[in-house]
Amino acid sequence: MADNNTLLDKLDGLVSRFEEVSTLITDPSVIADQRRYVKLTKEYKELGDIVKARAEYVKCLDGLSEARELMAETDPEMREMAREEAAQCSTRIAQLEEEIKLMLVPADPQDDRNAVLEIRGGTGGDEAAIFAGDLFRMYSKYCESKGWKLSVSSYTEGAAGGYKEIICSVTGEKVYGTLKYESGVHRVQRVPATETQGRVHTSAASVAVLPEAEPFDVEINEGEIKWDTFRSGGAGGQNVNKVESGVRLRYNWRNPNTGVVEEILIECTETRDQPKNKERALARLRTFIYDKEHQKYIDDIASKRKTMVSTGDRSAKIRTYNYPQGRITDHRINYTIYNLAAFMDGNIHDCIDHLIVAENAERLRESEL
Repeated sequence: MADNNTLLDKLDGLVSRFEEVSTLITDPSVIADQRRYVKLTKEYKELGDIVKARAEYVKCLDGLSEARELMAETDPEMREMAREEAAQCSTRIAQLEEEIKLMLVPADPQDDRNAVLEIRGGTGGDEAAIFAGDLFRMYSKYCESKGWKLSVSSYTEGAAGGYKEIICSVTGEKVYGTLKYESGVHRVQRVPATETQGRVHTSAASVAVLPEAEPFDVEINEGEIKWDTFRSGGAGGQNVNKVESGVRLRYNWRNPNTGVVEEILIECTETRDQPKNKERALARLRTFIYDKEHQKYIDDIASKRKTMVSTGDRSAKIRTYNYPQGRITDHRINYTIYNLAAFMDGNIHDCIDHLIVAENAERLRESEL
Protein backbone atom coordinates (compact mmCIF):
# COMPACT_ATOMS: atom_id res chain seq x y z
CA MET A 1 0.00 0.00 0.00
CA ALA A 2 2.95 2.30 0.67
CA ASP A 3 4.04 1.95 -2.96
CA ASN A 4 0.47 2.70 -4.08
CA ASN A 5 0.43 5.87 -1.99
CA THR A 6 3.82 6.98 -3.35
CA LEU A 7 2.59 6.59 -6.91
CA LEU A 8 -0.68 8.36 -6.11
CA ASP A 9 1.23 11.27 -4.55
CA LYS A 10 3.15 11.73 -7.82
CA LEU A 11 -0.06 11.53 -9.83
CA ASP A 12 -1.89 14.04 -7.61
CA GLY A 13 0.68 16.69 -8.49
CA LEU A 14 0.11 16.02 -12.18
CA VAL A 15 -3.65 16.27 -11.75
CA SER A 16 -3.16 19.79 -10.36
CA ARG A 17 -0.97 20.67 -13.35
CA PHE A 18 -3.58 19.23 -15.74
CA GLU A 19 -6.23 21.50 -14.25
CA GLU A 20 -3.87 24.48 -14.53
CA VAL A 21 -3.07 23.75 -18.19
CA SER A 22 -6.74 23.21 -19.06
CA THR A 23 -7.37 26.77 -17.85
CA LEU A 24 -4.35 28.25 -19.62
CA ILE A 25 -5.24 26.91 -23.08
CA THR A 26 -8.52 28.87 -23.00
CA ASP A 27 -6.72 32.14 -22.18
CA PRO A 28 -6.81 34.50 -25.22
CA SER A 29 -3.25 35.73 -24.52
CA VAL A 30 -1.97 32.15 -24.60
CA ILE A 31 -3.91 31.34 -27.79
CA ALA A 32 -2.34 34.41 -29.43
CA ASP A 33 1.15 33.02 -28.65
CA GLN A 34 1.17 30.08 -31.07
CA ARG A 35 4.43 28.60 -29.84
CA ARG A 36 3.25 28.51 -26.23
CA TYR A 37 -0.24 27.38 -27.18
CA VAL A 38 1.03 24.39 -29.20
CA LYS A 39 3.34 23.38 -26.35
CA LEU A 40 0.54 23.61 -23.77
CA THR A 41 -2.01 21.69 -25.87
CA LYS A 42 0.53 18.87 -26.27
CA GLU A 43 1.12 18.88 -22.50
CA TYR A 44 -2.66 18.87 -21.96
CA LYS A 45 -3.06 15.72 -24.07
CA GLU A 46 -0.16 13.92 -22.35
CA LEU A 47 -1.42 14.84 -18.89
CA GLY A 48 -4.95 13.86 -19.90
CA ASP A 49 -3.75 10.31 -20.63
CA ILE A 50 -2.09 10.16 -17.19
CA VAL A 51 -5.18 11.53 -15.42
CA LYS A 52 -7.32 8.92 -17.17
CA ALA A 53 -4.93 6.14 -16.13
CA ARG A 54 -4.94 7.48 -12.55
CA ALA A 55 -8.75 7.34 -12.41
CA GLU A 56 -8.73 3.68 -13.49
CA TYR A 57 -5.89 2.94 -11.02
CA VAL A 58 -7.86 4.44 -8.10
CA LYS A 59 -10.99 2.53 -9.19
CA CYS A 60 -9.03 -0.75 -9.20
CA LEU A 61 -7.50 -0.04 -5.78
CA ASP A 62 -10.97 0.64 -4.35
CA GLY A 63 -12.31 -2.49 -6.05
CA LEU A 64 -9.52 -4.60 -4.53
CA SER A 65 -10.20 -3.17 -1.06
CA GLU A 66 -13.93 -3.92 -1.34
CA ALA A 67 -13.28 -7.44 -2.64
CA ARG A 68 -10.99 -8.21 0.29
CA GLU A 69 -13.70 -7.10 2.71
CA LEU A 70 -16.26 -9.34 0.97
CA MET A 71 -13.88 -12.30 1.26
CA ALA A 72 -14.68 -12.29 4.99
CA GLU A 73 -18.36 -13.06 4.26
CA THR A 74 -19.80 -16.39 5.37
CA ASP A 75 -21.56 -17.06 2.06
CA PRO A 76 -19.22 -19.34 0.00
CA GLU A 77 -20.59 -18.03 -3.32
CA MET A 78 -19.98 -14.44 -2.24
CA ARG A 79 -16.43 -15.29 -1.12
CA GLU A 80 -15.69 -16.94 -4.47
CA MET A 81 -16.97 -13.90 -6.39
CA ALA A 82 -14.85 -11.66 -4.15
CA ARG A 83 -11.74 -13.78 -4.81
CA GLU A 84 -12.27 -13.53 -8.58
CA GLU A 85 -12.78 -9.77 -8.33
CA ALA A 86 -9.65 -9.39 -6.18
CA ALA A 87 -7.58 -11.41 -8.68
CA GLN A 88 -8.82 -9.29 -11.61
CA CYS A 89 -8.13 -6.04 -9.76
CA SER A 90 -4.65 -7.18 -8.67
CA THR A 91 -3.72 -8.12 -12.25
CA ARG A 92 -4.97 -4.82 -13.65
CA ILE A 93 -3.26 -2.81 -10.87
CA ALA A 94 0.11 -4.37 -11.77
CA GLN A 95 -0.45 -3.57 -15.46
CA LEU A 96 -1.49 0.02 -14.71
CA GLU A 97 1.55 0.58 -12.49
CA GLU A 98 3.86 -0.36 -15.37
CA GLU A 99 1.90 1.78 -17.83
CA ILE A 100 1.88 4.78 -15.49
CA LYS A 101 5.59 4.45 -14.69
CA LEU A 102 6.31 4.58 -18.43
CA MET A 103 4.01 7.61 -18.82
CA LEU A 104 5.94 9.37 -16.07
CA VAL A 105 9.25 8.92 -17.92
CA PRO A 106 9.82 12.00 -20.13
CA ALA A 107 9.08 11.05 -23.74
CA ASP A 108 11.07 12.26 -26.72
CA PRO A 109 9.47 15.68 -27.31
CA GLN A 110 9.74 15.13 -31.07
CA ASP A 111 7.76 11.87 -31.25
CA ASP A 112 4.46 13.53 -32.20
CA ARG A 113 5.95 15.33 -35.21
CA ASN A 114 5.62 14.50 -38.88
CA ALA A 115 8.82 13.29 -40.52
CA VAL A 116 11.08 13.72 -43.51
CA LEU A 117 12.24 10.36 -44.87
CA GLU A 118 15.46 10.25 -46.88
CA ILE A 119 16.67 7.08 -48.62
CA ARG A 120 20.01 6.93 -50.44
CA GLY A 121 21.74 4.14 -52.27
CA GLY A 122 25.14 3.40 -50.70
CA THR A 123 27.84 0.87 -51.53
CA GLY A 124 26.93 -1.47 -54.34
CA GLY A 125 26.38 0.75 -57.38
CA ASP A 126 23.25 -0.05 -59.41
CA GLU A 127 22.17 -2.77 -56.98
CA ALA A 128 22.27 -0.27 -54.07
CA ALA A 129 19.97 2.08 -56.00
CA ILE A 130 17.58 -0.80 -56.76
CA PHE A 131 17.57 -1.72 -53.04
CA ALA A 132 16.86 1.92 -52.13
CA GLY A 133 13.84 1.65 -54.42
CA ASP A 134 12.77 -1.55 -52.65
CA LEU A 135 13.01 0.22 -49.27
CA PHE A 136 10.96 3.14 -50.59
CA ARG A 137 8.24 0.73 -51.70
CA MET A 138 8.37 -1.00 -48.30
CA TYR A 139 7.90 2.28 -46.43
CA SER A 140 5.18 3.41 -48.86
CA LYS A 141 3.21 0.24 -48.11
CA TYR A 142 3.79 0.63 -44.37
CA CYS A 143 2.64 4.26 -44.39
CA GLU A 144 -0.45 3.24 -46.35
CA SER A 145 -1.29 0.61 -43.72
CA LYS A 146 -0.96 3.27 -40.98
CA GLY A 147 -3.19 5.73 -42.81
CA TRP A 148 -0.30 8.20 -43.18
CA LYS A 149 0.25 10.43 -46.21
CA LEU A 150 3.60 10.07 -48.00
CA SER A 151 4.60 12.76 -50.52
CA VAL A 152 7.78 12.61 -52.60
CA SER A 153 9.71 15.91 -52.54
CA SER A 154 12.57 15.01 -54.89
CA TYR A 155 14.36 11.99 -56.30
CA THR A 156 17.22 10.89 -58.53
CA GLU A 157 16.65 7.62 -60.37
CA GLY A 158 19.28 4.91 -60.63
CA ALA A 159 20.62 3.86 -64.03
CA ALA A 160 19.25 0.32 -63.65
CA GLY A 161 16.15 1.25 -61.65
CA GLY A 162 15.42 2.30 -58.10
CA TYR A 163 16.77 5.54 -56.71
CA LYS A 164 20.17 7.00 -56.00
CA GLU A 165 18.28 9.29 -53.64
CA ILE A 166 14.63 9.89 -52.76
CA ILE A 167 13.28 12.34 -50.19
CA CYS A 168 9.68 12.30 -48.92
CA SER A 169 7.53 13.92 -46.28
CA VAL A 170 5.29 11.72 -44.14
CA THR A 171 2.33 13.18 -42.25
CA GLY A 172 0.07 11.47 -39.73
CA GLU A 173 -0.17 10.58 -36.05
CA LYS A 174 3.15 10.02 -34.21
CA VAL A 175 5.01 9.54 -37.49
CA TYR A 176 8.48 10.46 -36.26
CA GLY A 177 8.03 8.52 -32.99
CA THR A 178 7.42 5.39 -35.08
CA LEU A 179 9.70 5.80 -38.10
CA LYS A 180 12.72 7.09 -36.14
CA TYR A 181 13.76 3.48 -35.53
CA GLU A 182 14.49 3.11 -39.26
CA SER A 183 17.39 5.59 -39.32
CA GLY A 184 20.66 3.89 -40.18
CA VAL A 185 22.33 1.68 -42.79
CA HIS A 186 20.25 -1.16 -44.24
CA ARG A 187 22.31 -3.97 -45.80
CA VAL A 188 21.05 -6.39 -48.44
CA GLN A 189 22.52 -9.75 -49.43
CA ARG A 190 21.18 -11.20 -52.71
CA VAL A 191 22.01 -12.10 -56.29
CA PRO A 192 21.66 -8.88 -58.35
CA ALA A 193 19.73 -8.98 -61.61
CA THR A 194 22.96 -7.96 -63.39
CA GLU A 195 24.96 -10.87 -61.90
CA THR A 196 25.63 -13.58 -64.52
CA GLN A 197 27.46 -16.05 -62.25
CA GLY A 198 24.71 -16.31 -59.62
CA ARG A 199 26.91 -14.93 -56.85
CA VAL A 200 25.42 -13.26 -53.79
CA HIS A 201 26.46 -9.60 -53.47
CA THR A 202 26.24 -7.32 -50.44
CA SER A 203 24.95 -3.79 -51.00
CA ALA A 204 23.61 -1.08 -48.74
CA ALA A 205 21.30 1.91 -48.57
CA SER A 206 21.06 4.54 -45.86
CA VAL A 207 17.83 5.76 -44.31
CA ALA A 208 17.48 9.03 -42.39
CA VAL A 209 14.27 9.96 -40.58
CA LEU A 210 14.16 13.59 -39.44
CA PRO A 211 11.49 15.24 -37.29
CA GLU A 212 9.72 17.86 -39.38
CA ALA A 213 10.18 21.36 -37.97
CA GLU A 214 7.29 23.75 -37.31
CA PRO A 215 7.56 27.30 -38.71
CA PHE A 216 8.34 28.73 -35.26
CA ASP A 217 10.99 26.12 -34.38
CA VAL A 218 13.79 27.87 -36.28
CA GLU A 219 14.53 31.40 -37.41
CA ILE A 220 15.11 31.87 -41.13
CA ASN A 221 15.73 35.18 -42.88
CA GLU A 222 13.68 34.50 -46.00
CA GLY A 223 15.09 37.62 -47.65
CA GLU A 224 18.49 35.90 -47.84
CA ILE A 225 17.17 32.82 -49.64
CA LYS A 226 18.22 32.60 -53.30
CA TRP A 227 15.56 30.96 -55.46
CA ASP A 228 15.90 29.30 -58.88
CA THR A 229 13.22 27.58 -60.93
CA PHE A 230 13.61 24.78 -63.46
CA ARG A 231 11.58 22.32 -65.46
CA SER A 232 10.79 19.10 -63.65
CA GLY A 233 12.08 15.91 -65.19
CA GLY A 234 10.32 12.59 -65.67
CA ALA A 235 6.86 11.64 -66.86
CA GLY A 236 4.10 14.20 -66.82
CA GLY A 237 3.47 15.41 -70.37
CA GLN A 238 3.60 18.97 -71.60
CA ASN A 239 3.33 20.61 -68.18
CA VAL A 240 6.51 18.97 -66.97
CA ASN A 241 8.39 19.86 -70.13
CA LYS A 242 7.24 23.46 -70.58
CA VAL A 243 6.46 24.87 -67.10
CA GLU A 244 9.24 25.72 -64.63
CA SER A 245 7.46 24.27 -61.60
CA GLY A 246 10.58 22.84 -59.93
CA VAL A 247 12.27 25.09 -57.36
CA ARG A 248 15.78 25.23 -55.94
CA LEU A 249 16.78 27.26 -52.88
CA ARG A 250 20.20 28.24 -51.57
CA TYR A 251 20.63 29.52 -48.05
CA ASN A 252 23.76 30.38 -46.06
CA TRP A 253 23.36 29.20 -42.46
CA ARG A 254 25.78 29.48 -39.55
CA ASN A 255 25.93 26.23 -37.60
CA PRO A 256 25.64 27.23 -33.90
CA ASN A 257 27.52 24.09 -32.83
CA THR A 258 30.59 24.74 -35.03
CA GLY A 259 30.34 28.42 -36.00
CA VAL A 260 30.90 27.42 -39.64
CA VAL A 261 28.73 28.97 -42.37
CA GLU A 262 27.22 26.26 -44.56
CA GLU A 263 25.41 26.65 -47.88
CA ILE A 264 22.21 24.63 -47.87
CA LEU A 265 20.88 23.54 -51.27
CA ILE A 266 17.36 22.09 -51.52
CA GLU A 267 15.33 21.14 -54.59
CA CYS A 268 11.62 20.34 -54.72
CA THR A 269 9.65 18.99 -57.67
CA GLU A 270 6.86 17.46 -55.61
CA THR A 271 3.94 19.18 -57.37
CA ARG A 272 3.25 20.99 -60.64
CA ASP A 273 2.48 24.13 -58.63
CA GLN A 274 5.55 26.33 -58.14
CA PRO A 275 4.24 28.16 -55.01
CA LYS A 276 3.48 24.81 -53.35
CA ASN A 277 6.96 23.55 -54.20
CA LYS A 278 8.44 26.70 -52.66
CA GLU A 279 6.41 26.13 -49.50
CA ARG A 280 7.60 22.53 -49.25
CA ALA A 281 11.21 23.47 -49.96
CA LEU A 282 10.97 25.96 -47.08
CA ALA A 283 9.58 23.19 -44.84
CA ARG A 284 12.58 20.99 -45.73
CA LEU A 285 14.95 23.88 -45.02
CA ARG A 286 13.40 24.34 -41.57
CA THR A 287 13.65 20.60 -40.91
CA PHE A 288 17.29 20.48 -42.02
CA ILE A 289 18.27 23.35 -39.72
CA TYR A 290 16.17 22.01 -36.84
CA ASP A 291 17.87 18.62 -37.15
CA LYS A 292 21.34 20.19 -37.20
CA GLU A 293 20.62 22.42 -34.21
CA HIS A 294 19.27 19.46 -32.22
CA GLN A 295 22.18 17.16 -33.03
CA LYS A 296 23.74 17.84 -29.61
CA TYR A 297 20.48 16.73 -27.95
CA ILE A 298 20.50 13.55 -30.06
CA ASP A 299 24.17 12.87 -29.25
CA ASP A 300 23.54 13.36 -25.52
CA ILE A 301 20.78 10.74 -25.56
CA ALA A 302 22.91 8.36 -27.63
CA SER A 303 25.79 8.64 -25.16
CA LYS A 304 23.50 7.45 -22.35
CA ARG A 305 22.00 4.51 -24.20
CA LYS A 306 23.84 1.30 -24.87
CA THR A 307 21.44 -0.31 -27.33
CA MET A 308 21.21 2.74 -29.64
CA VAL A 309 17.66 1.63 -30.51
CA SER A 310 16.40 4.87 -32.00
CA THR A 311 19.14 7.45 -31.73
CA GLY A 312 22.82 7.81 -32.38
CA ASP A 313 25.08 7.27 -35.33
CA ARG A 314 23.03 7.28 -38.53
CA SER A 315 25.92 5.53 -40.28
CA ALA A 316 25.55 2.45 -38.06
CA LYS A 317 24.41 -0.80 -39.72
CA ILE A 318 21.02 -1.57 -38.19
CA ARG A 319 19.47 -4.32 -40.31
CA THR A 320 20.36 -7.03 -42.82
CA TYR A 321 18.01 -8.36 -45.50
CA ASN A 322 19.23 -11.81 -46.63
CA TYR A 323 17.30 -12.91 -49.72
CA PRO A 324 18.75 -16.44 -50.19
CA GLN A 325 17.61 -17.36 -46.66
CA GLY A 326 14.49 -15.15 -46.66
CA ARG A 327 15.79 -13.64 -43.41
CA ILE A 328 15.70 -10.19 -41.81
CA THR A 329 17.93 -9.44 -38.82
CA ASP A 330 17.80 -6.24 -36.78
CA HIS A 331 21.22 -6.04 -35.15
CA ARG A 332 20.23 -3.59 -32.39
CA ILE A 333 17.95 -6.04 -30.57
CA ASN A 334 19.02 -9.38 -32.11
CA TYR A 335 15.62 -9.70 -33.79
CA THR A 336 15.46 -12.28 -36.61
CA ILE A 337 12.48 -13.42 -38.66
CA TYR A 338 12.07 -15.41 -41.88
CA ASN A 339 9.24 -13.62 -43.71
CA LEU A 340 11.29 -11.34 -45.95
CA ALA A 341 8.70 -11.20 -48.76
CA ALA A 342 5.97 -9.92 -46.41
CA PHE A 343 8.43 -7.58 -44.70
CA MET A 344 9.41 -5.95 -48.00
CA ASP A 345 5.70 -5.61 -48.75
CA GLY A 346 5.38 -3.23 -45.79
CA ASN A 347 4.68 -5.69 -42.99
CA ILE A 348 7.31 -4.19 -40.67
CA HIS A 349 4.98 -3.60 -37.69
CA ASP A 350 6.31 -6.46 -35.55
CA CYS A 351 9.94 -5.35 -35.85
CA ILE A 352 9.08 -1.75 -34.93
CA ASP A 353 6.96 -2.97 -32.01
CA HIS A 354 9.96 -4.94 -30.67
CA LEU A 355 12.16 -1.84 -31.03
CA ILE A 356 9.61 0.28 -29.14
CA VAL A 357 9.47 -2.30 -26.32
CA ALA A 358 13.29 -2.35 -26.14
CA GLU A 359 13.51 1.44 -25.97
CA ASN A 360 10.75 1.69 -23.36
CA ALA A 361 12.53 -0.88 -21.18
CA GLU A 362 15.71 1.15 -21.50
CA ARG A 363 13.94 4.40 -20.61
CA LEU A 364 12.47 2.75 -17.51
CA ARG A 365 15.92 1.52 -16.43
CA GLU A 366 17.32 5.03 -16.88
CA SER A 367 14.52 6.55 -14.78
CA GLU A 368 15.21 4.12 -11.94
CA LEU A 369 18.94 4.87 -11.75
